[in-house]
Amino acid sequence: MNAIELLKKQHKEVKTLFRKMHKTEAARERSQLLEQIAIALEGHTTIEEEMFYPAVKDLDTKKAEEMVAEAYEEHHVVKLVLAEVPQVDVEDEQFGAKMTVLSELVEHHADEEEEEMFKTARKIGEDELEDLGARMEARFEEVTGKGRRRAA
Repeated sequence: MNAIELLKKQHKEVKTLFRKMHKTEAARERSQLLEQIAIALEGHTTIEEEMFYPAVKDLDTKKAEEMVAEAYEEHHVVKLVLAEVPQVDVEDEQFGAKMTVLSELVEHHADEEEEEMFKTARKIGEDELEDLGARMEARFEEVTGKGRRRAA
């Protein structure tokens, strides 16, 4: 799977997790979904920051450089909010509010990447995107595998 297809698939998966979170009031399910969202976002942001963004930035255009800089900052904000969520009781209304803010941040970020950055990233070339995608998929499994073992 090429890098762009992989990232789009992950965007769709995490958006689905957020929709499930918004539909449930059950504390146990909320806790499980939070864990799944945290692991998915950890893996996703890792492969974007370590592999995808540098490849886009290597296109050496002002637009690519600006998009990558903004994406790193958006990741930073998502990580800040995500770090706060576990301190809030899943049954508290503040939890729902934080999850709404987090899902809106992630959705905005994903939509912006898909509408803008991925168009620019196609300039990387199909063969390189395929190779990059394979490496990103392996790294994602490595990162999320650690998360699953930690949760077990």
